[in-house]
Amino acid sequence: MQRQAEIERNTLETRIRVKLNLDGTGASSLETGMPFLEHMLDQVARHGLIDLEVSAQGDLHIDGHHSAEDIGITIGQAVAQAVGDKKGIRRYGHAYVPLDEALSRVVLDFSGRPGLEFDVAFPRAMIGAFDTDLFYEFFQGFVNHAGVTLHVDNLRGRNSHHIAETVFKAFGRALRMALEPDPRMAGVIPSTKGSL
Repeated sequence: MQRQAEIERNTLETRIRVKLNLDGTGASSLETGMPFLEHMLDQVARHGLIDLEVSAQGDLHIDGHHSAEDIGITIGQAVAQAVGDKKGIRRYGHAYVPLDEALSRVVLDFSGRPGLEFDVAFPRAMIGAFDTDLFYEFFQGFVNHAGVTLHVDNLRGRNSHHIAETVFKAFGRALRMALEPDPRMAGVIPSTKGSL
């Protein structure tokens, strides 16, 4: 069973295409007009072993808000489509990732219930040309459309680049764990309710 999806989302503010393979090798092709977000999405692909293509054109002349949020939405839609009914997956994933002085933890559940707890304080408002407020918008868009409960906590850090990188690497690792097939649950939906 191939766990792949391709989604296009076009609005008056953005035009986005996402193609992914949940059982990939970590390859990525990213064109968003936001280099730092691309750097973070590359971490998700590499650490999640997800092949990820993102092409986005947005109203960046205003700011990056619509693009960051809509990229999160479209990736969430693609993940939801690719994972299907969730039979045989581990469902839960977690990861701690350090980078020098920074340490972050990400815990997620493919619960079918969108929820985000995001406890990350960035020392700087901007990383290069990227507004750090937009990380929250990206993850909110993702959880709403992937049907995922997601807890993101930065436990320590002084450098905003390091903090962001630990968050996205941990997110990729937690996704990888949650989406892995569980051989003891083959063909079974991992819920006492029988559906997610």
